[in-house]
Amino acid sequence: MDDDTDNHPAAPPTGHPAGHPDDHGHGHGGHGGDHAVVLGAGLAGLLAARVLAEKFARVTIVERDELSDTGPAFRPGVPQSRHVHVLWSRGLALIERMLPGITGTLEAAGAAVLESPRDFLWLSPADWFRPVPGAEVLLSSRELLDWTVRQEVLRDRRIRIRAGSPATGLVAGADGRSVTGVELQDGDPLAARFVVDATGRTSKAPAWLAALGHPAPAATRCDSHLGYSSRYFEIPADPARRWRGMYVQGRPESPRGGVLAPLDGNRWLVTLLGYGREHAPPTKDEEFLDFARSLRSPALYDAIRDAKPLSSATGFRGTANEWRHFERLDRWPAGFIVLGDASCRFNPVYGHGMTVAALAADALAAEIDALDARGIPGAARRIQRRTAAAAETAWQIATSEDMRYPETEGPPPDRATRILQRYMSRVMVGANSDPAISTPFFGVLSLSTAPNALLSPSTVIRVLSKWRLPTTPPTTPYPPHHGPPP
Repeated sequence: MDDDTDNHPAAPPTGHPAGHPDDHGHGHGGHGGDHAVVLGAGLAGLLAARVLAEKFARVTIVERDELSDTGPAFRPGVPQSRHVHVLWSRGLALIERMLPGITGTLEAAGAAVLESPRDFLWLSPADWFRPVPGAEVLLSSRELLDWTVRQEVLRDRRIRIRAGSPATGLVAGADGRSVTGVELQDGDPLAARFVVDATGRTSKAPAWLAALGHPAPAATRCDSHLGYSSRYFEIPADPARRWRGMYVQGRPESPRGGVLAPLDGNRWLVTLLGYGREHAPPTKDEEFLDFARSLRSPALYDAIRDAKPLSSATGFRGTANEWRHFERLDRWPAGFIVLGDASCRFNPVYGHGMTVAALAADALAAEIDALDARGIPGAARRIQRRTAAAAETAWQIATSEDMRYPETEGPPPDRATRILQRYMSRVMVGANSDPAISTPFFGVLSLSTAPNALLSPSTVIRVLSKWRLPTTPPTTPYPPHHGPPP
């Protein structure tokens, strides 16, 4: 794509809505008029653009990568896309509400909406999940998901993408207390009334704010040194197979695991994972199967040992949880917010990043619902706090679980966290086989239910009634409801 791609062929490439300024801010005092800019064309940026288009006459998404205009394709800005991604039911429902019909479009293209854990062989840290009630998940390649969301978002003629055009900074307003646009590497500044940074893990927002005289935000980091290695396989024909996906989790004394997910194109994507530096999974093809054989159960190895590989193994190591606390800053510029991984990112093993992006977009929509385009910039500080709050439950889940591993770096667990960890071990034991516990457990895990659902009197009594069951029993090779292959 060129630098200023008009993604709506029926419209003139340089056209602008009548009565509104062009991209460089002419008119309305140079403040971008009814123009919003979103930095980053990942899921968080696309959903933010969809929300902002309800209030602004024009929304420009600025993306540093060149974007394919022919179909799903890998791009450097989403390096983790070659590993398993999960969109939990809460995130899927929110995206469906923003983009009606997208679930059907994804399924028609090969994505799968599965019931977890019923459609899986899932070995938890405690035991195998029986076919208990859980939550829906959408599984697809990240490339397909991003492509489909992008096409649906661009159906709105108010939204366009400027691809291959890195942003290099923010433009300060004349009052020194606001943001009125963005600096671009390859052109004049782009004026805007409202700017959203959704550039992900590589966001330069702290440096950009410092250049405008704002202090750097405090950051909280928790790193279990989880490593990924992933490889695509052709799905072998097996009429007797009764499962669709697989998850073999590790635990502190056995810190290795693996995920097998069905993808579009009759493929399995297998992601091996290991906690701590000495358990990092291999990126050499010849060692991939040996690592799979070392997991707590042979089920994943049995599934792929004779499957046809479709790619080499690919590694990924940037899995730390990190929260940049922009929401705590005493001073905040009008007209600017930070969303998604640029604000708070998680260990991807819990599958919460995309759902949190949808929750943040939903919070953005709620905060601007009663405002017009002129009122939104002044509400930026409140919007930043409300969108950041969308990450709280996912953050609690990821960090408290990562703290179980001895090599994890970060604030040590306090007494309340240690109590929570012990209780959650008991919850896991019960959720493996008891529908009365699995239902609230998966409600919380899918971010559909508030965490206090696991602390309701009826759930606590049910959990404690299983106190005799061990939290780390010896692992059986296969669950009782599904034996090994012939």
